[in-house]
Amino acid sequence: MSTSSPRSTRGRGRFRARFASRTTAGLTALLLPFAAMVGLATPAEAATSTTATYAKTQDWGSGFEGKWTVKNTGTTAISSWTVEWDFPSGTSVTTAWDADVTNSGTHWTARNKSWNGSLAPGASVSFGFNGAGPGSPSDCRVNGGSCDGGSVPGDNPPSAPGTPSATAVTNTSVTLGWAAATDDKGVKNYDVLRGGTKIATVTGLTYTDTGLTAGTDYSYTVRARDTADQTGPMSGTRSVRTTGGGTDPGPGGKVKLGYFTNWGVYGRNYHVRNLVTSGSAAKITHINYAFGNVQNGRCTIGDSYADYDRAYTADLSVDGVADTWDQPLRGNFNQLRKLKKAYPHIKVLWSFGGWTWSGGFPQAVRNPTAFAESCYQLVEDPRWADVFDGIDLDWEYPNACGLSCDSSGPAAFKTMMQAMRAKFGTNNLVTAAITADASSGGKIDKTDYAGAAAYSDWYNVMTYDFFGAFDADGPTAPHSPLTSYSGIPQSGFNSADAIAKLKAQGVPAGELLLGIGFYGRGWTGVGQSAPGGSATGPAPGTYEQGIEDYKVLKASCPANGTIAGTAYAHCGAHWWSYDTPATIGGKMSWAKSQSLGGAFFWEFSGDTTNGELVSAINSGLG
Repeated sequence: MSTSSPRSTRGRGRFRARFASRTTAGLTALLLPFAAMVGLATPAEAATSTTATYAKTQDWGSGFEGKWTVKNTGTTAISSWTVEWDFPSGTSVTTAWDADVTNSGTHWTARNKSWNGSLAPGASVSFGFNGAGPGSPSDCRVNGGSCDGGSVPGDNPPSAPGTPSATAVTNTSVTLGWAAATDDKGVKNYDVLRGGTKIATVTGLTYTDTGLTAGTDYSYTVRARDTADQTGPMSGTRSVRTTGGGTDPGPGGKVKLGYFTNWGVYGRNYHVRNLVTSGSAAKITHINYAFGNVQNGRCTIGDSYADYDRAYTADLSVDGVADTWDQPLRGNFNQLRKLKKAYPHIKVLWSFGGWTWSGGFPQAVRNPTAFAESCYQLVEDPRWADVFDGIDLDWEYPNACGLSCDSSGPAAFKTMMQAMRAKFGTNNLVTAAITADASSGGKIDKTDYAGAAAYSDWYNVMTYDFFGAFDADGPTAPHSPLTSYSGIPQSGFNSADAIAKLKAQGVPAGELLLGIGFYGRGWTGVGQSAPGGSATGPAPGTYEQGIEDYKVLKASCPANGTIAGTAYAHCGAHWWSYDTPATIGGKMSWAKSQSLGGAFFWEFSGDTTNGELVSAINSGLG
């Protein structure tokens, strides 16, 4: 019997079907004959009066949708416009609308249509396209000048500086450093921006920002200026949290982490705003955003619509402000950004893999350096780099069998974590969800978790799903037993044994988080209340047979007993096991007695509307 996860099918099929139909419809509606994209227009006005900005509005893995916005920033009307840019080799425009787009090799040119070339002062117009390949535009020119409004024909703007590093972080200051930009005429200086607002212009490659607030999150970017004062593209974003303030888990503090699923916004109708309305946001320290995919040796987007494209109405938005059709980032990522602004103590990690998408890890770890690079580039994408504070790897299971089996070897997981730490550095969190199978020769024994711990901030030990209706005829048993008990169906399938084995192997107790499931697992056809009864199959569930949220079970099948620190309930022919606020309180006391780093849970939407399970974790850990 293998320890699995509710992530196997809970909502996964629903979001995939919905997303696939939406993408297909969108591509069909936007398809235009590229051969017809010809035409000429001559820019008639000075480049100083025009700007052009680019945004990637959708990404479906095999392709993307881009949008350019041209704006007349001058004082007189213009009658035509031309936007030019370069794509790296392998990236191209496949179809376009509202502009005539042509190319010469990797250089692309878009000219206005006959009906949208005229722009009054202050007016703007947009055109879009579908593209293929991973690249982004560079060396943008509009009407012969810099796309940011410069007017230097024949003089390219500077490149983007490197993403700034952060060192010497104190309660009130941070020192930033970055790799130099390049320019054909020479770089003059650099603008340093905090939260999108310029705070300094410096000639060197470092800057110390002072006067900050203790225990507060800040984000920094840098852009270069050339000798003609043209500005180049922004660097990547560096998120920094000043020390002090009493909000970090830190030494002696405890991690209180919950998983937020991207597919929960569909059938479950659970959104980032629910973390606020339930009161949970004030009681957690970290969020794992699940899931990104692992494909072809790379970290990839899981669901672009839910992640960063869905437009939120005011009533579902964290801050009560609706998304606009043309804002550069929407979806869950923008809502998480708003959440962090309102609750700056929260850190967010992007989790990759999970039960369904762990099959890509064996290929990825054949080249761990390239894998880590791909993950870093995705997590640190400038569109959302400020949202994430690190990465979580959920490989189910290294050198063992989950949904599929692999023989990557006991060192593969350690090698992967080492590569991730080398790439993400010490300013980002690097964590992993790991098995709790402590049986003799079981999944913990298959991997060098102790060796990998040197490169990990902590492990989320999945101390749930030990037993369930995947064994249709039983015997009934709690799916998240804290300890062993007389009659337990499998030796080593309990939280205490898992933690003890990991500690014995050399994983520090402070790097282990105890796992809590915000759901129950159940059987039907059960005639006895005590654990150990026979069954005829899984009990019915809202989204999947044999699984039900706590918020439903607390009313539909109230607990009437406990075993091994976990509640169980027998109602009619159904038998369920799940955690309640009382049993969570007991487990948190045990976690503290073991000097564990804290606790995590799967996942927010299973809790009540007033967040009573999150409250139990928070009060239990203190």
